[in-house]
Amino acid sequence: MPHQPVLPAKRAFARAMRHEATEAEDRLWQELRGRRLDGIKFRRQVPIGRFVADFLCPEAMLIVEINGSQHADSPGDIRRTSELNRLGFRVLRFWNDDVLNDMTGVCDTIIAYVRDASLQPWR
Repeated sequence: MPHQPVLPAKRAFARAMRHEATEAEDRLWQELRGRRLDGIKFRRQVPIGRFVADFLCPEAMLIVEINGSQHADSPGDIRRTSELNRLGFRVLRFWNDDVLNDMTGVCDTIIAYVRDASLQPWR
């Protein structure tokens, strides 16, 4: 992933987001941190351009976003995904309920997307 300069304010915002994670984000981070998920490296609350990604696997150029119901069919999320796609990232989105009720399915899906760069997210 090419290095892009990050504004100090964006870096501070990302740092604050790490301390204000939702329950679903916290639970998924416990699965992803320290290469616990199939040896895959993830970072959390990563500034990318003008956005902060929930989780990033730099090796696969894969961003994992955890969304609440306020994101349903959000035009802002559609624009965000489109811009991140233009930067070369795939954006995989899960609902909070997916993470809280089917962690195994979420983790299996993430592994599949990391291992197969041809897979494209469905939402």
